Amino acid sequence: MTAPEAESLRAPTRAPRPSVWRGQGPVVAVVALGGAIGAVARYGASLWWPARSGGFPWATFGINVVGCAVIGVFMVVVTEVWAPHRLVRPFFGTGVLGGFTTFSTYAVDIQKLVDAGHPRTALAYLAATLLAALAAVWLGVTAARRVLKRRQR
Repeated sequence: MTAPEAESLRAPTRAPRPSVWRGQGPVVAVVALGGAIGAVARYGASLWWPARSGGFPWATFGINVVGCAVIGVFMVVVTEVWAPHRLVRPFFGTGVLGGFTTFSTYAVDIQKLVDAGHPRTALAYLAATLLAALAAVWLGVTAARRVLKRRQR
């Protein structure tokens, strides 16, 4: 028999840690893979449609608006139509679309416009992106729901 004081000095037993592949490991992996795919697509779009110095950054604007519309459609599909595998949302929603759309480039574009002496263009870009992105999400959700209603009839 042991003394009560000795009992309290023993290290508590720990439950075994789950394997990284049973926890968040797969989620992190698919987000990283999706993010790489989305970033490469964004980079390709920026090469295809380069911004003119001091001009409105149409490529970044278009990328962000298209990405917002796609996320609207995607969220309707995965929440109202389809019960996807647990890694689909992190891969496509967070990874691909998160890598494709870009808040950092949006902020840098605004700063470049201000630094180049185009504060009105910067302000227009700031407001237009915000309004167009919100409108794109709403339109994506609305369009997806209408298409789904028609298909159910």
